Amino acid sequence: MLNRVAVLSDIHGVLPALEAVLAEPDVSDADRIVLTGDITAGPQPAQVLDLLTSLGDRVSWISGNADRELLEYRRGHRGTIPDPIAPWAAEQLRDDHLDLLDSLPRSLSLSVDGLGKVLFCHATPRDDEEVVLVDSRLDRWREVFEGLDADLRTVVCGHTHMPFVRLAHGRLVINPGSIGMPYGRTGAHWALLGPGVELRTTHIDLHAAATRLRQDSTYPDIAAWADYFLHARATDADALAAFAPRDGRDHSP
Repeated sequence: MLNRVAVLSDIHGVLPALEAVLAEPDVSDADRIVLTGDITAGPQPAQVLDLLTSLGDRVSWISGNADRELLEYRRGHRGTIPDPIAPWAAEQLRDDHLDLLDSLPRSLSLSVDGLGKVLFCHATPRDDEEVVLVDSRLDRWREVFEGLDADLRTVVCGHTHMPFVRLAHGRLVINPGSIGMPYGRTGAHWALLGPGVELRTTHIDLHAAATRLRQDSTYPDIAAWADYFLHARATDADALAAFAPRDGRDHSP
């Protein structure tokens, strides 16, 4: 049984944001750090992986759809990736990085004080790119929870880059938001579990972070990328409008 678990999701290769969160006392003191996927697809993919692997067994890893796509691209199983930065990011990874990504599970369960058995995944328990949102209908949540053990009462997911906590069919659902590509408001968003749930935001110096990305990353459009994502130019309303058709609501009775 773990007392405190820090959940970091959707880092997307942004090293300054990751470093700021790792420096938080509650993250430093946590029994475990859980990464809920989309770790690498961004401007500093190798540096982010190297930092996280240096933390050893304190970190539990889960693959996200973007991590899977980078691996598939590098190993010749796909020719394109929709995210413009992803093919470039894939080419920055060493063979040991690819082996690490290939070894990652799609989900894991841990027992956390106050929450019991917690399932961690990237998008949903059954799929790494399925969409569920804070306002998804209850029938949608029933679909994505199908087959879960009855004693599993807490599910932690990422993927949509917007933090929320809600109940759905008696299960507590937690999305910590995104470390490196926040939607709706700036900052690196994460969650602290045990014995309750706390959604946290680590504020970073946006100008300094953008400058560092421009200096350290060779991605051709890094200035525009840093401006858009570090400053959260996509509002939560924009993101919800883009994601909503993908949670099946347009096909509901």
